[in-house]
Amino acid sequence: MRVPRQTAVIALLVCSSIGMSVLCAGEAAAAPAWAAASGIDRYGRWAELRVRGTQQRFRLIPAGRFTMGSSPAERAAAAVGGVKEDWMSGEAPHGVTLTRPFWLAETACTQELWQAVTGANPSNFTGNPRRPVEQVSYDDCRAMLATLNAQMAEAQFRLPSEAEWEFACRAGTTTATYVGDIVYLGLMNAPVLDAIAWYSGNSGVGPEDAAAIDSSSWTDRQFPSAFSATHPVGTKRPNGWGLYDMIGNVWVWCGDWYADYPAGDVVDPHGPDTGSDRVCRGGSWGLAAWYCRAAERIRNAPGSRWNSLGLRLCASAAP
Repeated sequence: MRVPRQTAVIALLVCSSIGMSVLCAGEAAAAPAWAAASGIDRYGRWAELRVRGTQQRFRLIPAGRFTMGSSPAERAAAAVGGVKEDWMSGEAPHGVTLTRPFWLAETACTQELWQAVTGANPSNFTGNPRRPVEQVSYDDCRAMLATLNAQMAEAQFRLPSEAEWEFACRAGTTTATYVGDIVYLGLMNAPVLDAIAWYSGNSGVGPEDAAAIDSSSWTDRQFPSAFSATHPVGTKRPNGWGLYDMIGNVWVWCGDWYADYPAGDVVDPHGPDTGSDRVCRGGSWGLAAWYCRAAERIRNAPGSRWNSLGLRLCASAAP
């Protein structure tokens, strides 16, 4: 893995306390054609995809504006924790406006959903079908989505753009994570992450776990363990928009080619038209705490497959 260091009434809600504007989809928003069920709960509008007895819930993410990238305060905190400035050099803050709402899966794609669509399970960490699928390349994900779209009525499932992912991850917050900034007690020890993320500091499993990785030599962990692996999705606290595992467990592919951020504010960015590597977001079960931030971004060649890399389904919403 290449890891650089570095139709409803629409109401405008201005969240002045967090410096962010959000266009909130009204409660009368129509369910998408692919939804087997839909409703509204304390997190907002949801819709459920069903494929051969497997369910995946989606959340309606509103249009809105936010600052993408890491803040000076976040960089300063990371420096105190031993993170080098150049490891965060690709996270220059800039304004982003997303003009259209979209549906984002509540969790990373599970092994059971991938298998229901494709008939196979490529994952390294098996034993529980609710674990996230991994060992899937960008090209594998595109093929899976094409198969799913062919099976579902009027479906246009896709990978989220990098900006959509970060906007959804933050859910209106401006700190390093959606529960606050990170205080680094060690590179694998950041207590704030334990409530929301499976990362190198807390991803321990028993030695009987299928294909568990020997982590006995990992030092400075929040919770030392001889073996580590992915964990079932949805077992940590969600963010304010009802999305689980946006940070940790597995990285997820985004649709963008990797490139430096633009110098100024942008609207509906989707990265350059060509490139050599695709963006991945979110951090994982096997990497240090500083990777588990809303602003963190890495790059991988489209054919890359890793036991810490999966996907999260996205779909455009009706205007």
